[in-house]
Amino acid sequence: MPRLGLLVTLGCFCAIPALAAPLAAHRAHYELTMQETRGDVTAASGSMDYQFEDVCEGWATRQRLDMVLTNSDGQDIHMVSDYATLESKDGLHMQFHMRQTTDTAVTEQVDGEATLSKAGGAGVAHYSAPEDKVIQLEPGTVFPTPHTETILDAAAAGKKFVTLPLFDGTSEHGPQDTFVTILNWRGASAAPFKPLETLPSGRFQLSFFDKTNKGDSDQAGAGTPDYAVGMRYWENGVSDAMAMDFGDFIMKGVMKSFELLPHHC
Repeated sequence: MPRLGLLVTLGCFCAIPALAAPLAAHRAHYELTMQETRGDVTAASGSMDYQFEDVCEGWATRQRLDMVLTNSDGQDIHMVSDYATLESKDGLHMQFHMRQTTDTAVTEQVDGEATLSKAGGAGVAHYSAPEDKVIQLEPGTVFPTPHTETILDAAAAGKKFVTLPLFDGTSEHGPQDTFVTILNWRGASAAPFKPLETLPSGRFQLSFFDKTNKGDSDQAGAGTPDYAVGMRYWENGVSDAMAMDFGDFIMKGVMKSFELLPHHC
């Protein structure tokens, strides 16, 4: 199963002021249906549960993706991905865990922790699984929560493109390059849940490129991504709709339940 996740605008490194609203601690459930197939997958369905919690010292994220895929031979394949992180609120430290199963057999597991020297600085990721090793993180690398904050701030500032090296702990191969296109950003509009009604929102296209597999281009955004997702983000970091492109097929996700969680500190 594919992975589930410094501002550059037209080649210019630009500083972005913090404009977006604080991220909302929340719990959400998404229903997944197949939007398009390009390969051997003939049918797919599933769900995703997501929780983003304020735990005082940091942000705790838990995500469970559960899908059943049917191939051209009529065989059903049950795939589950469990992913969890704990990120410090200064954006400099992260613990991560990812476990992936296919028909109950564990096909991938990644565990470890990562630390940056300072905001915008270099860092290291220390893996404990699948093997004990250390990977260097280049200057400018961000973890998932600062990545979300940066692209929301960029949207609020009227930017159209963001490219960032991201380390999210979903792969034993280390960080990815991300290229984000901000398709629009607008004021309050119709929302599926009341807490979102007064907030600006926009549509984003996020492309993820494995640094160990550059393909036919070394320029972020110019080659074929390993994974891509289109999302509508609200100003507080909540996403109510998405299209996840796994290459051979695309899954549409629609938020069916949503609950704000308290900020404990």
